[in-house]
Amino acid sequence: MISKDGVRKIVLSGIEGTSIFPVDVKVDTSNKILVEVDKPEGITIDECASLSRTIREALGETEDFDLEVSSPGATSAFKVIDQYRKNCGRAVEVVCKDGQKHNGVLQSVDDDGIMLEVTVKTKTAGQKRLHAEQQVMPLIFSDIKSTKVIINFS
Repeated sequence: MISKDGVRKIVLSGIEGTSIFPVDVKVDTSNKILVEVDKPEGITIDECASLSRTIREALGETEDFDLEVSSPGATSAFKVIDQYRKNCGRAVEVVCKDGQKHNGVLQSVDDDGIMLEVTVKTKTAGQKRLHAEQQVMPLIFSDIKSTKVIINFS
């Protein structure tokens, strides 16, 4: 059986020296291999095909396997910190482990977490209407359950 760690090493070797980063590697019991990769400016089909050839050559014909190399789906949850970095400036939905949802613009990312600009509606003393105000909310990765890009078609 082909190991996930073995495939991951091949992927890392195949993308060395490029801006491509690994997102996920899965290998199931029937040797179906799924590799997700991306890069800051978006990965191309040609880059996925080239990496697929590299993986096939490295694995050789010792075992029968199915291989798929692709980018993560547009609506997939982020799996690695590089996806957060790639999507700075974009609208995202963050679901925290406590169940709270926050929609906002991903402002920045560091090793510990993110800064999310959100719209907060508050009532000012003496006012009848709610007032919308932009605030930057820090969130640490250990509190985040999932993050997805918000796709707006308008």
